[in-house]
Amino acid sequence: MHETEFWEIVDGTRESADGDPDTHADLLVERLAELDPEAVTVFAQHFESRFVRAYRWDVWGAAWVLLDGASDDSFDNFRCWLISQGRRVFEGTLHDPDSLAELLADGFDPDTDGEAEGVGFAAFDAYEQLTGNELPDLELPEPPSEPMGSPMDFEDDKELATAFPRLWARFREPAQR
Repeated sequence: MHETEFWEIVDGTRESADGDPDTHADLLVERLAELDPEAVTVFAQHFESRFVRAYRWDVWGAAWVLLDGASDDSFDNFRCWLISQGRRVFEGTLHDPDSLAELLADGFDPDTDGEAEGVGFAAFDAYEQLTGNELPDLELPEPPSEPMGSPMDFEDDKELATAFPRLWARFREPAQR
């Protein structure tokens, strides 16, 4: 499975889910269960490598602004959600996390968006359905123990507003008025 097919599967199941992350996860498991176990393993490798690529302080800062706080677990779920939004949103965010202000054209509701833990487990669930076994080791490099980039003080609103001016203006300032 090439990267393009990975994104086609993510996009197709997301569009069919109508924005619901739980439905997206279920549809993703169904779609992956139509593949052979090796293809599911490759899909999982693609997903996990992107999950690790998004383990960055600046992406965490963007999540913090959008969610009005993001614990370690919340950030993990946010990264799954970010991948589930498709290649354009994912790559755009990695290029410039503040660009999420424009990439999220339909807005962002912290009560329903930013959380897609089930999408992160879809390949594991599909593989188990297909084989009755757990997904084998993905043979990827060990993920970093700390996020990449420069740490940020997420409790400092001025620092966040400076680092993410467009996100701050669109998603935080209106709530503070």
